Amino acid sequence: MPHDQDIEGDTSGMTSEYECLQCGKIVRAETHPGECSECSGDFHNRAKSLE
Repeated sequence: MPHDQDIEGDTSGMTSEYECLQCGKIVRAETHPGECSECSGDFHNRAKSLE
């Protein structure tokens, strides 16, 4: 498949890793998990740059 074409299809069920920016807890979720259950900190998708 050429690199300039998007992959079509069902993306539901795909999970990402999220890391709490305060305590470092890592969770896997299909959507943004909200607040950390350990410290109420914000989660960041680990696949995306912090910049």
